[in-house]
Order: sequence, then C-alpha cells, then structure tokens
Amino acid sequence: MINALRSELLRTRRKGVVIGWFGLTVLFTVMINTVMAQVVGSSSAPPQSGPGVSFPTLAQWQSPEGITAGLSSAAGMYGVVALSFWAIVTAGDYSSGLIRLTASAQPDRARLLLGKVGALTLWTAAVTTAALVTDLLVAPVAARQAGIDMSAWRDDVVPHLAGAWLNLFCALLVWGTIGLVLALLTRSAALAISVGVGYVLVVETVLTAAVDALAHWMPGATLSALAHGGTSAVPYGSALFLGTLYTLLSLGVALVVFERRDITD
Repeated sequence: MINALRSELLRTRRKGVVIGWFGLTVLFTVMINTVMAQVVGSSSAPPQSGPGVSFPTLAQWQSPEGITAGLSSAAGMYGVVALSFWAIVTAGDYSSGLIRLTASAQPDRARLLLGKVGALTLWTAAVTTAALVTDLLVAPVAARQAGIDMSAWRDDVVPHLAGAWLNLFCALLVWGTIGLVLALLTRSAALAISVGVGYVLVVETVLTAAVDALAHWMPGATLSALAHGGTSAVPYGSALFLGTLYTLLSLGVALVVFERRDITD
C-alpha cells in the first residue's frame, strides 16, 4: 500500500497538474474576496448567491468567522476544481495507456486504486492549505478596502482557522471522490468534468427551483453547508454525515468498477 501511495505521489507531481490546481485555487481565493468587498461591503441588502458561490451577510463577514468567509463562500468553485483534477489524474491513466502497466506491476487493483486516492487526498490537503494561506493574506486587504470592521477577527483565531481548514478539506475530498468515480465510469476527463460542472451549474439549480424541499439536501448544497460548518437549514452533523455517505458510495462504486472492468481495450 505504501509503495502504491509513493508511486502515485510521484506520478501526480506533474508540473501542469500542480500549477493548474494550485493556481486556480489561489486565483479563486483572491477573486472571491475581491468580489465580496464589492457585493457585501457596499450593500446593506442580503447578497444574492449564485451557482457555486454563497456570499455571507455583512454581519457574518464581520463576525469572528469572517476571516475565512471567502473559503466557505467559494466552496462550490473549489469543489469543481478538485473534481476536475481528480478526474484528470484518474482518466489520464486510461488515455495514456499507463493503467495497463501499473495493473501489471500491481495486480491488486484495490490497493492500486487506494494508493491513488491516498495521493490525491494528500494533494487536496495541500491545496486546502494553500487556499487558507492565500485567504489570510487577501481577506484583510479586501475587508479594509470595503470598510469592514475586522476587530472580531482577532477572537479565537486558531480554532476558527483549524475549523475552516477541516471543513473545506472534507468538502473538497467529497468533490474529488465524485470526480474519481465519474472518470472511472467514463474513462474520459472531459466527460467527467462536463457532468460535474453541468450538475452544479444546471441540474441542481433546476431541481431545487422545481422542488423547493430539495434545495438544502442536494449534493452541492450539502457540501456547501459542510464547508460553512453547517447552516440553519442543514446542521453540521447532517452535512458531515451526508458528505461521508457520498464519499463511501463513490469509493464503493469506484472499487467495483476498477476491479471488474477490463482495462486491456
């Protein structure tokens, strides 16, 4: 298992993957804080949310948790990026034919897949850390430009930062495993990403508009609530339970497909 993990860490340390994933994460962190300064700081009305984005209110941004409000607000955007890169790394083994070589070197396919999951989990933890560090650098600047009172941000800083990191990491881990299973099912990164992005931007939006009862319990809304540490509509415990359920279901399907599907064609 350790050898499989080390092998996957080495193979996933490709310049394009690392720069792309970390670069988009940093870009979205800067962008969401900048937009929050314009949308939240300049308006007394509750801000409107959009696909993949959920803006805090002015009171929430000025609360002790406000220092990491940008992370939870852009959780859906981070999630789509995580889904995409998990899918790219997974589907890339099929498009390059590398899957045949790795399966020959390691006949135990379950161990091979878990090694990939472990490596991508470590990369996801690193990306989450990059998002948190960037947020700590950008959020005070954006808040100062918007005239936001940041005095409460000094209260219980370490617990808030640790909680924000953990919640975002858990949400991204679920998004990533969904990207993994989509890539295994389709053997195409493009299809997997299209399905994931299409679901977040179109399908879930339409379903929640048609059936109001589903609005807070669909995967996108649930994972957004998880990144926020729970909401009034979806408590943290429920979001964490559903996130764990989505992860286990995705990994279960991935293991079954990976072990039983022919990889020689």
